[in-house]
Amino acid sequence: MLQVSVLRANPAMVKEKLAKKNFSNLAMVDTIVQLDDERKRVQAAFDDTQAKVNAASKEIGMMMGKGDKAGAELIKTNVAEWKQTLEPLKEQMAAVEKDLAEALVQLPNLPADEVPVGKTPEENEIVRTGGTIPTLYANAVPHWDLTTKYNLINFELGNKITGSGFPVYIGKGAKLQRSLIQYFLDFNTAAGYTEYLPPFMVNAASAYATGQLPDKEGQMYHATEDDFYLIPTAEVPVTNVYRDTILKEDELPIKMTAYSPCFRREAGSYGKDVRGLNRLHQFEKVEIIQIVHPDKSYDILQEMILHVERLLQSLELPYRILRLCGGDMGFTSAITYDFEVYSAAQQRWLEVSSVSNFENYQTNRMKCRFKGADGKTQLAHSLNGSSLALPRIVACLLENNQTEAGIQLPKVLHTYFGAAKID
Repeated sequence: MLQVSVLRANPAMVKEKLAKKNFSNLAMVDTIVQLDDERKRVQAAFDDTQAKVNAASKEIGMMMGKGDKAGAELIKTNVAEWKQTLEPLKEQMAAVEKDLAEALVQLPNLPADEVPVGKTPEENEIVRTGGTIPTLYANAVPHWDLTTKYNLINFELGNKITGSGFPVYIGKGAKLQRSLIQYFLDFNTAAGYTEYLPPFMVNAASAYATGQLPDKEGQMYHATEDDFYLIPTAEVPVTNVYRDTILKEDELPIKMTAYSPCFRREAGSYGKDVRGLNRLHQFEKVEIIQIVHPDKSYDILQEMILHVERLLQSLELPYRILRLCGGDMGFTSAITYDFEVYSAAQQRWLEVSSVSNFENYQTNRMKCRFKGADGKTQLAHSLNGSSLALPRIVACLLENNQTEAGIQLPKVLHTYFGAAKID
């Protein structure tokens, strides 16, 4: 959530950046400033009246001590009248603060200066590419055929048990999934991330804190009786570990990693873009999260990008890194870099990771702060990234490494999987 002080200090700059993010309701900035003016006015009236009551109460005590009951009674009349105005002012304050909070959460995070202008994925910038796109043998097929051929994943069985977008992993398919999860976690913990195994459902306060509510309620599965949400990513519960927390400066940065299933209602149900593992309602992902000092968040963003890049290099997959344009970025992000791997059988790029800096947008919602050496308290910055999302990684590993004699696996997975290939 943006800070009102930022909006007040430079509303023109805020509007310019919101427009870069393709946000059209720029008048909301002026509305928020006006609401904040009203909040200040009501607060001042309340404080002034309360000060009169406090001063008069002391004066009554002094008069009573001197035996001036008549004078004390006269002041009591004034106090009674002032107290009658306090409750309406308190109610007015609550109403204004509610309107202000509801308006603030409608504003997305401001994009960083280096975010390119644009509205569609085609306007994202390619930062760099790596790896080699393989040349497949003549009879190569996409992963949905490979998973059937080697009995790795049964999409129809998942459709019977639950519905479209809920695959069933079988035998070596399940083992490959488990091997990748373990490898990703080991790779992250070796880099200093502490592993968490969080709840896979969160309450509304947690979803609000990381920005899923009120922006993405239609994309999450909701257990209405308990008002719990199935998580769309481990980012939500793990970042909330530090909600309502004041840290010490020397505790930063905090590095966390977690595996979780992820649940997303927005997945499609037909067409090549959503076939097989390309888009699912339930999938597995390993996440990295950092809570950091504001002065260091952009250096740490680059560290996290390099971390994910090294992970993809170890899997021997062709990849590219994109800097997302303003119109293609998420609601809460200040800047996002997407990683895509090339699917040789489908001849298309598939997103497997997003690494984002949220600056203090999430931490302001969460009230996640730290106390510096000077004793002053300020908001931390939060970042996260996929390290990695499994479905499209699995799709590309299967497709790009298929041979007539089976599917070769990258060397880093041989020990985890217990074999060099799937046959």
